[in-house]
Amino acid sequence: MLSALLNQTNSSTSTSCMMETSVEKSMYPAVYSLFFIVGFPANCLTLYVAWMLMRNGNNTAVYLFSLSISDLLYTISLPVWIELALQRPVRDLCTLVAVIMYNSFYVGSGLLCCISVDRYLAVVYPLHFHWVREVRTAAVVCIGVWSLEIAIHIILLNHTGALQAFSSRALCDERIPMTQEDVNLALTRVTLGFLVPIFIMTFCIQQIMRSLRKSTSILTGERRKVGLLLSFLLITYIVAFMPYQIVMLLRAILEPGSCVWAMRLRDPYLVTVASTTINSTLDPIIYCLISDGAQKEFKKALENCSRVFVSRKGSERSNGIQFVS
Repeated sequence: MLSALLNQTNSSTSTSCMMETSVEKSMYPAVYSLFFIVGFPANCLTLYVAWMLMRNGNNTAVYLFSLSISDLLYTISLPVWIELALQRPVRDLCTLVAVIMYNSFYVGSGLLCCISVDRYLAVVYPLHFHWVREVRTAAVVCIGVWSLEIAIHIILLNHTGALQAFSSRALCDERIPMTQEDVNLALTRVTLGFLVPIFIMTFCIQQIMRSLRKSTSILTGERRKVGLLLSFLLITYIVAFMPYQIVMLLRAILEPGSCVWAMRLRDPYLVTVASTTINSTLDPIIYCLISDGAQKEFKKALENCSRVFVSRKGSERSNGIQFVS
């Protein structure tokens, strides 16, 4: 997706764009390093917290666990993007991390939709759809989301011809300007991967907030926490992905066959690609800060770590005393 070599020749059109940009080389290493330092431990912690909540029968934690896996895979791939930005060789890892990035985008969107629908059914229809809110059902839905997103991604890659060159750098070395196949791919991703999830999440959150305002059986504090969690997740998703999707839409409309627009939109495109990482970094932090169950498991994890640390310090001191004596 992100090319370390930005001088590409488009074999599908007569237009060849030669351009250099300092954004990728100067910005990406710093930004991605920061996101990796914050996102890796945050997603590892959320993975542990979600696993513990799953064992206690929390079905929402199943979606969070799956979301954390997706975000963690993307976070682990960030060092490779840093190497690419610095124009260092990464062999065939480029194609692998490109697939991970795209799947993280759209698997994450699907799982956030699942969380919104799950809370919608639990709050708006609390006496119905009990089977939907079971851990087993949530696990099946997560497997379905992963399978569907991977299948759609394979179909789209096959349509553009990138799948045939899967072992090469084809997924990282973009064709500039975009071809008609690239335009179709971009429009499909904007529609299915962004607009549809935004509609589903917005509808569910709106209905949840309306139901919470009418409810007298749910405490004010609980209503506030549910509303904050869903609202923050939606806002984070919009802030992270809307700029990227807008730039992709502009590229699909203006760029094909035009080097001028390809050059104008290149830097905004690279910046907005980096901004999408915000979602993978903030989602686990938001959930752990607002969810009571997550906070309890987080405190338990910290207590266990402190006990291990104290016991190790105690054993080191006792060994030191024995050695001196």
